[in-house]
Amino acid sequence: MARHNHLRPRPGAQPAPAAESRPSRLRSPISRTPISRAMDPLLIAARAALARQIAAHMPADGVELTAVPGLSLYRQSTPTPCHSAAYEPRLIVFVQGQKRINVGRTTHLCDESSFLLSSIDQPVMSQVIAATPQKPMLGLLLKLEMPLVRSILSEQELPFSAQPGDAHGMAVGVTPLELLNACSRLVNLLDAPQDIPFLSGLIQHEIIYRLLGSPQGTHLRAIATLGEQSHRTAKAVSWLRMNYAKPLRVEELASMAQMGVSTLHHRFRSLTAMSPIQYQKQLRLHVARERMLNDGLDASSAAFEVGYESASQFNREYSRFFGQPPMRDVKSRRIALVAGDS
Repeated sequence: MARHNHLRPRPGAQPAPAAESRPSRLRSPISRTPISRAMDPLLIAARAALARQIAAHMPADGVELTAVPGLSLYRQSTPTPCHSAAYEPRLIVFVQGQKRINVGRTTHLCDESSFLLSSIDQPVMSQVIAATPQKPMLGLLLKLEMPLVRSILSEQELPFSAQPGDAHGMAVGVTPLELLNACSRLVNLLDAPQDIPFLSGLIQHEIIYRLLGSPQGTHLRAIATLGEQSHRTAKAVSWLRMNYAKPLRVEELASMAQMGVSTLHHRFRSLTAMSPIQYQKQLRLHVARERMLNDGLDASSAAFEVGYESASQFNREYSRFFGQPPMRDVKSRRIALVAGDS
């Protein structure tokens, strides 16, 4: 299995992080999973079983791609600094530890009872806030293929409730027993690789079905349904994600989504918790940070590569968002990563 330590994902529980650990601008509404539903004995036993499965395949910290298509496993044994990342459509099921994920001005707090559903590409800030070597953060990530979601929705008349008026690109809920059991069977395939080609697709179909039937799945259905405003807005988000370095013309983006500018702003903010301009800015800053950290670019080179015309403007916006100037931030991130691996 290929190890990808740089992919470490996002968020956690209750206490606010230290000021230097996250951008001060990301103070906001907090979504929490309901506690009562998470305390069912069957749920607790299923979570513990899935945690043991993941731990058996993850002896060291990091994110590992597995032999099951689209499935990665995650382990982190210490709290982490605030980490920038770009989430693709994915399901994250947490079974141990706590994590905080900030998107726009919304904070999602996830613990062992939670799953997180991301239905669009989103720039996020994430931080593991509860993990120890004895009880590490454990979870699984499953990439969601939107054509497959649409195919399942079109297969038959599925027993799902009506879609919400405003879909959200990211939602957190309590992981139901049926979803935990399906995830457990998917991870079990790692011990029977000969069964992966036939069974992994069937189990992933079930997982998507369980997601679509959950309260959080209403957002996924709206985004996946062709012709819906949420689907058209998601197309605009996807275009912006692929073309973040280009100048942003909101009128052209609205035309692409086949809606007026004011409607696009409303739908875009509902979906991403940001305006189109804020989304582009955060995405540019996230990508520039990763290029400096992983590819050794200096601040000016990274700024121009992601679309900034002024290095000084980049430095100002970077410092405002991440809390310190670019190269100082990258240096502190490298020190933190080395300390975490030692």
